[in-house]
Amino acid sequence: MRIKMLGRWARVAALFALHGFVLAGAVLAQQPVSTAEEASSGFSDVYRIGVDDRIQVAVWRNPELSVTVPVRPDGRISVPLIGDVMAGGRVPQEVAADIEKQLASYIRDPKVAVILVELRSHEFISRVRVTGAVRQPVSVPHRQGMTVLDAVLAAGGITDFAAPNRARLHRRTANGGVETRDIKLGDILEGGRLDSNFDVRPGDVITVPERTL
Repeated sequence: MRIKMLGRWARVAALFALHGFVLAGAVLAQQPVSTAEEASSGFSDVYRIGVDDRIQVAVWRNPELSVTVPVRPDGRISVPLIGDVMAGGRVPQEVAADIEKQLASYIRDPKVAVILVELRSHEFISRVRVTGAVRQPVSVPHRQGMTVLDAVLAAGGITDFAAPNRARLHRRTANGGVETRDIKLGDILEGGRLDSNFDVRPGDVITVPERTL
């Protein structure tokens, strides 16, 4: 998937072009947050490189050191001269700075751009999952404006054995923790009370437990 050049990266491209350097891609733009509460929830708003993503390492004035490589299952990429560099879980700027630091032992004042060429891991990162006492547990692509109800209906609704008002939404935070929200799914489905019909975010997991017999 090709990503159009946006904002700050467009300016970087212009700077490189002045020196005869062409920047071939850009980082993925953040998906907009839908509420002030979500904006302050601490979730990362910058795309982090994932396993199987394909990235280009471009070293200014050193084309022999420039490579386009996939991110291996261990999260690393191989770069000429310096060998393996950790890329998984980091933003492109962090990887570029790391490569520049290591290349400084071999070449003078290296300038490096790390460019996302194919976002192969993004499909999994951007999905919403519904599990537990639903008709068909699913992993569905996130769509802007998607709510808890949308995701549960995509799973075929709840089973006869569900305890819908004990459903929960689980969301990973930027510091590696998990935030949990209670969902009154029964109130949503039966009474149209939408207080807990939260907007979902990429990576959210909704669990619907079975009732205790």
